[in-house]
Amino acid sequence: MAKQHNMPEELYRLRHSLAHILAQAVLERYPEAQPTIGPPVENGFYYDFAVAKPFTPEDLEVIEGRMKAIVKGRHAFTCREVTVEEARGLFAHNPFKLELIEGLVAGQGDDMGEEEEPPPAPPAPPAPRPPGEGGKSASAISVYTQDTFTDLCRGPHVGSTQEINPEGFKLTSTSGAYWRGDEHKAMLQRIYGVAFKTRQELDDYLRLLEEIEKRDHRRLGKDLDLFHIDSTVGPGLVLWHPKGALIKQMSEDFCRQEHLANGYQIVSTPHVGRAVLWETSGHLDFYKENMYSAMEMDSTDYYVKPMNCPFHIMIYNSTIRSYRDLPIRYAEWGTVYRFERAGVLHGLLRVRGFTQDDAHIFCSAAQMPAEIDRTLKFGLHILRSFGFERFNAYLATRPVKSVGEAARWDEATEALRHTLERCELPYELDEGGGAFYGPKIDLKIRDAIGREWQCSTIQFDFNLSERFDMSFINEKGERERPYMIHHALLGSMERFMGVLIEHYAGAFPLWLAPLQVMIIPIADRHVAYANQVAGQLQANGMRVQVDDGAERMQNKIRKAQSQKVPYMLVVGDKEQAAGAVAVRLRTGEDLKTMPLEQFIAHAVPIMKSRAASL
Repeated sequence: MAKQHNMPEELYRLRHSLAHILAQAVLERYPEAQPTIGPPVENGFYYDFAVAKPFTPEDLEVIEGRMKAIVKGRHAFTCREVTVEEARGLFAHNPFKLELIEGLVAGQGDDMGEEEEPPPAPPAPPAPRPPGEGGKSASAISVYTQDTFTDLCRGPHVGSTQEINPEGFKLTSTSGAYWRGDEHKAMLQRIYGVAFKTRQELDDYLRLLEEIEKRDHRRLGKDLDLFHIDSTVGPGLVLWHPKGALIKQMSEDFCRQEHLANGYQIVSTPHVGRAVLWETSGHLDFYKENMYSAMEMDSTDYYVKPMNCPFHIMIYNSTIRSYRDLPIRYAEWGTVYRFERAGVLHGLLRVRGFTQDDAHIFCSAAQMPAEIDRTLKFGLHILRSFGFERFNAYLATRPVKSVGEAARWDEATEALRHTLERCELPYELDEGGGAFYGPKIDLKIRDAIGREWQCSTIQFDFNLSERFDMSFINEKGERERPYMIHHALLGSMERFMGVLIEHYAGAFPLWLAPLQVMIIPIADRHVAYANQVAGQLQANGMRVQVDDGAERMQNKIRKAQSQKVPYMLVVGDKEQAAGAVAVRLRTGEDLKTMPLEQFIAHAVPIMKSRAASL
């Protein structure tokens, strides 16, 4: 089904209209091009075309110039209804439009097969508004015309191009995109644009895009030697280099210790399981398209796991449980594998193999409200420990298709609502946005430049406890079904690492920096003292390196700054004689010369406190 757009109607009309104007300008320059779909999206618009060769940046400049001329032409947008046969005639030479028309005839007007955009930034766009009315076969189809261009569309649009500020939009990029997001279908060329009501809003957003580009985790991952994705290994499968692996490991170790301190038990489960496990869980019925193909062993099919939940349930079910045992909290940093289409893979943000900080709580109905409270507070604590302070919460309620008793849904939803209110956390209601097996809280963070990222999820499950016949013996000696709560506080560790890299622009807090101190001896005669300084810092738990290469001191400083090393300690004759170090920050700030003990007293507390700044 088409997603509902979440932008003001005025901006929706503006951006939708510019997508049509983009298509007109492209057709005027490339008459052989075949327009396909062009929706408004968050902050702008795009249109996909079947063309003989990719667009170039020079093409975009010319196309944008023509768009501005069209806008200044004061052309009205007019809508008319045509019959199916008329529509087929209008688009007789465009197989993509004909396919859309046949979808409308078949009553599939809301099923446009639109490719899902990568995660932010910028945020993923909603699916386009399709022409016609979805859910029933079309006898008449609406088309919109402006100037010389006519397109399948149900609107809405601006009344006339004179409502569009010619200085309020810009074409930004071009990329490949599969028709309907299916890599087995035609490769198209997509042109992106951004659009606002005023030139000032556009300029502000373009500056934001520049900042986003500087923070792109894929570029920083290469520049800082953190990770890479190799086509020989496979798309969506991450190779962590020593520095990146260390940051990831330290993040996981911190979270693991925090879970232990908060009453969780650490478990570890296999990467594969027999088909019967996934049949019982329902994954083979409802999730198979996202699972990798079966491997036959001992005449039995095995699947690599897309989720950890069934394994945790099997640990719970391995013995009879009493109400005295509850709540039981299991946590695992388990690596899972999900097949994602090549078109949606995006650095660390959308991958095929990733580690989840997965936890499951099994509790009684009476314990459930307190468990939700502690879980949300725990999640906020974890996120704040990584330097995030701004959050948006969403309460997702029962969808039309769901499992479980209505009374349990109401009870669980109210528990989630009351927790949000007790934590004084503002939230939005996501009506019908819960999974079919339970309501949930989604916690999204805002990064240093204001982008929203999905992280923590606290999810009820009324499905798996039934499928696996889970129970405990209550106070009356009777079998009772436990409540099951899933949560992932950071979610995918790969995705969280991508967010972390972009939030800090690669300049990690001291406690997470893979190399915390670079010691720079001015001359060879200072190397022995530099190594002595390194030994004392290492004895205090710091990660240190001595740059004893032949380069000049200033070059060494610049190199360490480019690698975003928090501290550079320069040592020469004066420092060696005084048992001191000259301290520089990666920002270029000079903290002057201080005794080594003073530097240790300054830096070690910052490291141990997990402070976000030096």
